[in-house]
This record gives sequence, C-alpha cells and structure tokens, in this order.
Amino acid sequence: MYDPAKRKRLAERRAAWEKRTKDGRQERRQAFMTTSGRPIHRLYDPLDTADLDYENQIGWPGEYPFTRGVHPTGYRGRQWTMRMFAGFGSAEETNARFKYLLEHGQTGLSVAFDLPTLYGFDADAPEAAGEFGKCGVCVSSLADMEILLDGLPLGEITTSMTINSPAAIIWAMYIAAAEKRGVPRSQLAGTIQNDILKEYIAQKEFIFPPEPSMRLVVDTIEFGSREMPLWNTISISGYHIREAGATALQELAFTLADGLEYVRWALERGLDIDDFAPRLSFFFNCHNDFFEEVAKFRAARRIWAREMRERFAAKSPRSWWMRFHTQTAGCSLTAQQPELNLVRTTIQALAAVLGGTQSLHTNSWDEALALPSEKAARLALRTQQVIAHESGAVNTIDPLGGSFFVETLTNQMEEECYAYFRQIDDLGGVIPALEAGFLQREIADASYRYQREIDTKERVVVGVNEYVMDEPLEIPILEMDPEGERRERQRLARIRSERDSDRAERSLAALREACGGKENLMPHILEAVNAYCTLGEICGVMRRAFGEYQEPSII
Repeated sequence: MYDPAKRKRLAERRAAWEKRTKDGRQERRQAFMTTSGRPIHRLYDPLDTADLDYENQIGWPGEYPFTRGVHPTGYRGRQWTMRMFAGFGSAEETNARFKYLLEHGQTGLSVAFDLPTLYGFDADAPEAAGEFGKCGVCVSSLADMEILLDGLPLGEITTSMTINSPAAIIWAMYIAAAEKRGVPRSQLAGTIQNDILKEYIAQKEFIFPPEPSMRLVVDTIEFGSREMPLWNTISISGYHIREAGATALQELAFTLADGLEYVRWALERGLDIDDFAPRLSFFFNCHNDFFEEVAKFRAARRIWAREMRERFAAKSPRSWWMRFHTQTAGCSLTAQQPELNLVRTTIQALAAVLGGTQSLHTNSWDEALALPSEKAARLALRTQQVIAHESGAVNTIDPLGGSFFVETLTNQMEEECYAYFRQIDDLGGVIPALEAGFLQREIADASYRYQREIDTKERVVVGVNEYVMDEPLEIPILEMDPEGERRERQRLARIRSERDSDRAERSLAALREACGGKENLMPHILEAVNAYCTLGEICGVMRRAFGEYQEPSII
C-alpha cells in the first residue's frame, strides 16, 4: 500500500520517535504481553499493516473472506441471540429457570446437563450416585425431556444443547418431544454441541473410541442435512479447549483443525459439502484480553472461509460462513471478591460483540462458587442488554477494523494458526495427533506457564495475587429441590413398568444390530427414544457394540 520512499520516511520517523520517547523514560515492565503470552509492542503504525491487501484480507461485511462479519448489516440488521446457559437439578427446576430467563428478555435457550447425562447414565445408575443435577439438568428419558420443554415455544425459539457422546440420543429426545407437541422436525431450530474431538483433547467426557464416535457425529450431520434444515448438527467447540488452559491461538487452531476433520469425515461418507457445511457452527471462549479476543474471532472467520472455498471447493457462500456462539471465560472467574466477575464478564462480552458473535452467553458473578442464582443470572443477561442498547457498540460494523493493532494481531493469529495446522498434518491429522498427546501437551504447557506467571506476579489477577482483601463472602447460593432426585428415580421406575416392553426390546435389538453395520443410527435411536427406552439403556447398547475409550497416559 505504500511506495518504497514513503515506507522509508515512515520507518525513519518511527525510529526517531522511539529514540525520543525511550531516552530517559522507564516503562513499568520489561515486557508487555496478552493473556496468552503474546508480546505486545509499544506502538503499532502504518508500517505494521503496509502489506495488507484490503480486498483479499479484510473486505466488506457479508462478503468473502468475511473478516468483518458474515452479515452485511451486522447488528444493525439483527442482534446477536442472548442465549443464557442454564440447567440444574430436575427437569421441573430447569424448566422454571428457562421461563424466568425468557420473561426477562433472553432470546434463545441453552441447556446444561448433569454429569450422569453427559456420560450416558440414568439417574438411578450406580455411577450417577451423588451427581444428580449438580452441574446441569438430569435427562434420563423422553419423559424428562417432555417436562424440560413444557410450555416453551419450540417452534419460535432456537435451543442449544451442550452434549457430546450421547448427543444423538438427547437430540432424538428433543425431536420426539417436539413432534409429540405437533412441531415437525423440519421447523425445529437450534444446535447440539456434538463435538467429540474436543472431548479427547480437553474436556474428557468421552464414552466410545474415536472412530465410532466420529461415525455418530457424521450420522447426525447426514440426518440433519436431509431432515432438519434449520438445525446446526454440530457446534465445534474451542470453549472447553480454552478452559483447559489453552492460549487464544491454541483455541483458534485446534478448534478449526477439529472442524476441518469433521468436514473430511462427512465428505468420506459421500455427503455434498454445500448440503452440510452451512449448518456447521462454532463455539468460542472470550477471555480477558480484549484486543486479542477480537483478533481471534476475525482471524477465525477468514481462515474458515478460505479453507471451505479453496481447500474443499464449497460453492455456496453460506458454506464459507463461520457462525459462532461465544461464552465468557469461566476460568477467569474468581471466588475472591466475586463482584469483580461482573466487570470481567462485561469486558469479555463487549469483546465478543465487537468480534461479531452470532450468539452470546454471559457468565454469572457467583459461578466460581456455585450454579447461578436467579438474581445473578438476571444480572448476567442484563449485561448483554446494556451492551446492546446503551454502549453504541452495535451502531457500526466491525468498529475496530483497520486498527493497526487489531489488524496486526489478526494477521499474526492467522499465520500462527496455519503453523499449527502444519504440525497436526505432519502427525497424520487430528486423531493421530490427539492419540500421540500432542494437542494435550501443548495445552498443559500453556496452562503451566500461565499459572506460573500468576504465582510469580508477572501477571496480576485483581483480588487474587494483588489488591487482596480478607472479608467474608456474602453470596446467596442456589439451593436445589432435595426431593428432585427421589422424584426422578420414581419416574424412571414408572416409565420402565408402564411402557410397551416388547416395543422397547425390539427397538434396542434393532439398534444393536445396526451398530454392527454401516447404516445411519439416527432412525433407530429415534425409535428407541419414542419407545421410552432410557438414556442408559441406549448408551448401554452402544457401549457393548463400540467399547469404551481409555485415554493413554501422555505426561
């Protein structure tokens, strides 16, 4: 963009400025860095972006490469979906919380499930003891799903469900519950997380080995692309990778690498990329470093668009879009001086908005101590509403675009992301890389460095290692219905005794046989769900057919 003479003049003036401002002055630290440890220069100027090709690297909103967003009107045309993650105790309790949030302006549902559900166990299984409803809602059968969704406008809102190994089963329960209420599957809109690769990498809530797990993912992609045109059949998630200790760059690179792996598997199944790619979605973390997070989101859109168009030859512009949900960083919340979490969440939410998210969850200030109380959840939702209606951040598209600093960070993120892609490819792809422990070690090393910086006070965390106060906590803690687990066990017993036992047995037998073949399992799972087979029974068939994965030691 600049001729050699102008570049030379700028370089000379920059050098002179650096000399003038450095002589006789002492900066507060020897080095400044982002949350991820990326060194930050004192100043960014036109020389840092002199080689930037505006049309090919930035462009216009709604046009390739979508660095500035996938919609030409940004939030001026449509606000992001305010989708608060919620779930605890019994289906009745979580249903009440959903209605409370909708009454206060939430515009989409997001379901958190408890650990037994996430691992495919019924509430009365020995493995579920002591975990009922602790970190999400318990759903053991279609009857629970019917209660969870009772009175909610399923044909009008979108629903996200954070579920992975049993994703196909929980999704089938959602479909069946909606259809029993007269809402056809073709009208249902929402997302199942269904990202099993990040479970092996970071969250560890896997059940089956990688290959059969990937088969289940592709089954849902295939089923959704044919029968549920409004549903996102996978949310490729960097959130949990970041929560495990990854840097922003690792979150970006490993998430996109997982996404590309799902595309490869779907293509090997024989699916047309323009039939399924438009319904792939993403889920990112938003941490404290404001500008690093904005740059991460902008780089993610550009990389994904290029890979879809150039590597996989997708023809539809919608296949090039990266649409993503964002959640503020749970790992940044502190039990010390928890009121400060309101400030952290606000900064993170604003970064997500300025980065162009399509959907947003804001964490509650009390989540380092317990599941959110009603008031805390309402304040978290109000944070989004203040940004939307009072901050001015929605008035123009990509307001930080063109910033020397932001564009430089975006370019650096992109270059370093491709360096990670090359390392993963050299190891044979995502599954060989995770089986070799490469991705896990990278995250563990980054997590260790970050914690060491806090311990040595190279990095300040307000209220934790600086500005510490010794004061009693005064936070109302959410209390669950102590009778919820007893009711759930009674409901399970009643379902097993009252259902058509012959139909249930036939459906499980048909599923067992199908697991040994290559056909799509979704129709068989739907039949088992409609026969009121339980989550544990259906997962049990798959456990016996596929086996259970044991992670090798990598450290």
